[in-house]
Amino acid sequence: MSGQQISRFVQWGRKVVAVGRNYRDHCAELGNPVPTKPLLFMKPPSSYLEEGHGAIVIPLGCSELHHEVELGVVIGSKCQDIKEDDVMKSVAGYALTLDMTARDFQTEAKKKGNPWAMAKCFDTALPVSRFIEKSEIQDPHNVKLWCKVNDELRQDGTTADMVFNIPYLISHISKYFTLWPGDLVLTGTPAGVGPVKDGDVISAGLGDLLSMKFKVGAKM
Repeated sequence: MSGQQISRFVQWGRKVVAVGRNYRDHCAELGNPVPTKPLLFMKPPSSYLEEGHGAIVIPLGCSELHHEVELGVVIGSKCQDIKEDDVMKSVAGYALTLDMTARDFQTEAKKKGNPWAMAKCFDTALPVSRFIEKSEIQDPHNVKLWCKVNDELRQDGTTADMVFNIPYLISHISKYFTLWPGDLVLTGTPAGVGPVKDGDVISAGLGDLLSMKFKVGAKM
């Protein structure tokens, strides 16, 4: 895959691998234990929403949609059983993301011991920024993440608080399934997640490097 294609990972990426509970304060706010190994789930490429391409749509039947701001890592070269020391050589760049979660769907599924794909995989469940060149972020483990709803600050964290760092995460994932150029790895969200409703405006940023804004709408 060419560098130009990788920068258009939204169009060319095969999959999105997300990491849950990767910030201790987020585990605490949801009443979950801090994991001893990465908790993984998937989001399909069909859930991508680029800025300026429409609103985040509340899925049909959802009464509690939550925002979760995250740093995404864009894979630049094949990662299969890769060593931690080699991971950063295979990172092409980054993206700011919102892992939108239908919390009521997720809670109900967990109570019944069922999968919670419906909570994470709906259309527009993954708002995403432009591709961020690797050179734009000197240290991905020391970047501020913030999220506002209608200009009210909800999330204000730093990637320094991740439970598992990027080399460990990607090395771990690659032991079980191969990551390909254009794939995206979501690294988890800090505390402060909360609900949004029809008509709200979500703003999110990666320090002072970039910000993005999305409106929330109900499914017609």
